[in-house]
Amino acid sequence: MCVFKFSRVDFLFTCVGLLFSLLDIVLDIYAAVSFYREKAYICLGILLLILVGSSVLVQMYSWLLYSYEDCERCLSRSKLKLLHVFQLGIFFRWYESLGVATGCFSFPDQEGIAEYLSHDLSLLRLIETFSESIPQLVLMLTIILQRGHLNPITVLKALGSASAITVSVTMYHRSMRSFLQDKKKQPPSSLAVYFLWNLFLISSRLTALALFASVLPCFIFTHFVCSWLVLFFFAWRSNTDFMESPCGEWLYRATVGLIWYFDWLNAVEGRTRYRTLLYHGYILADIVLLCSLWCWKMSTEPPSFEIPQLYAIITAACVVSVYILGLLFRKVYYKCYHPNLAKDELKGGPTEQELMRSNTISTDVDVDIILQTTSITVHSMPSSPAPNVKCCNKKMRKLAENFYFS
Repeated sequence: MCVFKFSRVDFLFTCVGLLFSLLDIVLDIYAAVSFYREKAYICLGILLLILVGSSVLVQMYSWLLYSYEDCERCLSRSKLKLLHVFQLGIFFRWYESLGVATGCFSFPDQEGIAEYLSHDLSLLRLIETFSESIPQLVLMLTIILQRGHLNPITVLKALGSASAITVSVTMYHRSMRSFLQDKKKQPPSSLAVYFLWNLFLISSRLTALALFASVLPCFIFTHFVCSWLVLFFFAWRSNTDFMESPCGEWLYRATVGLIWYFDWLNAVEGRTRYRTLLYHGYILADIVLLCSLWCWKMSTEPPSFEIPQLYAIITAACVVSVYILGLLFRKVYYKCYHPNLAKDELKGGPTEQELMRSNTISTDVDVDIILQTTSITVHSMPSSPAPNVKCCNKKMRKLAENFYFS
């Protein structure tokens, strides 16, 4: 009989995440068919580019995570690679995570494996959100603004993307919180403040991009490429150390640049206060510029429908105000809920200091053994029991370190 092996709340989020993923696929198909029937081939091409690019990116990360880890798996590496080639790796992760969580798959460290898989899914969902759901939401909002009326399929796709963003942000925060010691656990209200902070910042950013794209659609690609190159340069100069191979690290830096285009991610160890201030100052100035250009175009070359100049200015001011409100919620979170920790206070595997101590101890033991073997009488020594090592998700623990020590 299947029994729960880890938190029911985490299991619930895993199930909800799977349901939203399946719903998102159905809505993607409906949106693509709708664009084809309407002969909106440009929108169809952009949608397919987003879907294919995001799928390839997520599958690459999923395979890299599999290749780095040394935990047991339900399939051999060759079969896992084949699944990722056919873009099915993420769905196997859902299947594996639910099977381990309910006890249908048996492992020596059942609870540790369940949490490990949950953390991997939260990381992959975060990457999928910023490479698929958020760009799709910008596309749908742009179409709504350009047409001036609400299409049911477009609205449903926008709501589906917004829901996917909500679930992935919540799962990511819960994964980071799981590394806190019990005495440092955050209250449930911290999750609400964290969610509101990201909701206001992301919604303001996306709205500004959609407003700009609705009046200057050709320039939004130039804006993205130029901004991404700048952000990728700063990610490279930050000397990130997340992946375990040079190619994987460059892929990670490129992905960080993509995520930074929409929202902030703590991607580097150590205090990042000044980097964060520089980033939010840059994004706020960019939002002001995008909204100003939209107001200018609405007054000089309005689309098929007209908006009074006063309403356009009020809309632009509200978008900027929402971003500032998000910064205030972020300040509240760091002031009231963010724990002040030392690096060794996080759960989930030894720190570098502990590894150094263990290496020193093992060296001393080796010296003792050498001295004993050089004595006249050799005694057979009983072997010490193997340590009970739990499977720890080092990638998510590193992201938790970057977040809680920022």
